Amino acid sequence: MLETIIKSIREYEGVTRKNPIKTLTTCFSEVDDFGHTEISFGDDSAVLKTDDGYLLFAADGIWSKLMDRDPVWAGYCAVLANVNDIYAMGGRPLALTNVMSIKDEKNCPRIIEGICRGCTKFKVPMVGGHLHPNTQTESLSISIIGKATRVLTSFDATPGQDILVAVDTTGEQHDEFLNWDSTSMKSPDEVVARLDCIVEVAEKGYATACKDISNPGLLGTIGMLLETSEVGATIDIDAIPRPEALELDTWLKMYPGFGFILTCDPKRTSDVCGLFTKQGVECAVIGTINDSKRMEVTLGDERGVLFDFSKDIITGITKRMLPR
Repeated sequence: MLETIIKSIREYEGVTRKNPIKTLTTCFSEVDDFGHTEISFGDDSAVLKTDDGYLLFAADGIWSKLMDRDPVWAGYCAVLANVNDIYAMGGRPLALTNVMSIKDEKNCPRIIEGICRGCTKFKVPMVGGHLHPNTQTESLSISIIGKATRVLTSFDATPGQDILVAVDTTGEQHDEFLNWDSTSMKSPDEVVARLDCIVEVAEKGYATACKDISNPGLLGTIGMLLETSEVGATIDIDAIPRPEALELDTWLKMYPGFGFILTCDPKRTSDVCGLFTKQGVECAVIGTINDSKRMEVTLGDERGVLFDFSKDIITGITKRMLPR
């Protein structure tokens, strides 16, 4: 079974679509820092140093197949994805802007409905944007700014640390999409309180690295974190919390409404898990960081290599590419 899972994750579109990123980042290497950039490409948001902390800046686009089939959900997810990116860095979001391209004018109000639902749910204002009417295709991209006093990154996982997953397994799969909806049925206060746990983890120095689980799925997201940190890991798939109703392979590819990977010193693991469990979020140790640059996975008595970063790439970005 493990061999099948490894093949499925390696070939999953959510992972393979990340491969072209390396080519683009090298194109901007001469212009990604004019004195304030701490992190440019390769993390959930860019990080700029300010006098009183850090400014966080990110953007996300929505898959066209989601736009075509459910514009309302696409609008909601566009907000959710950006908000999660800021919290994954240990920050709080300040505001959003959007760029919409509309082919069918009937879809515009539906997209806006979804965006407004997301803004209300996560308590983040939409303050501007740009509209392309009468286009050949429909697309939605949203950008976000946030602030942090202490930053979690994708570049600072170190050997010996525990790998934790904090994930809300309550909720339901949204239609046939690989989206696990764990936020739309909860109050804004509850949703934000859970996200604030990550800010507390950052500000108290409990963890060094964090990444929100997104389109590559849980294992693909861990792979991205290992790649950028230039480390390896062993992951125990049996230890991963998941909803009983979902098949394992499906859950491993799912984009959860609330799902984050963190790394911390083992002596801080109980502190991190305690913050999340207090808010009703499952948090579990699912692996350990090592210096092998290989992502090994276990399932029962089976063991295999999912990624070997001496030859494999997901984004191709490593910490040696950082401006800092």
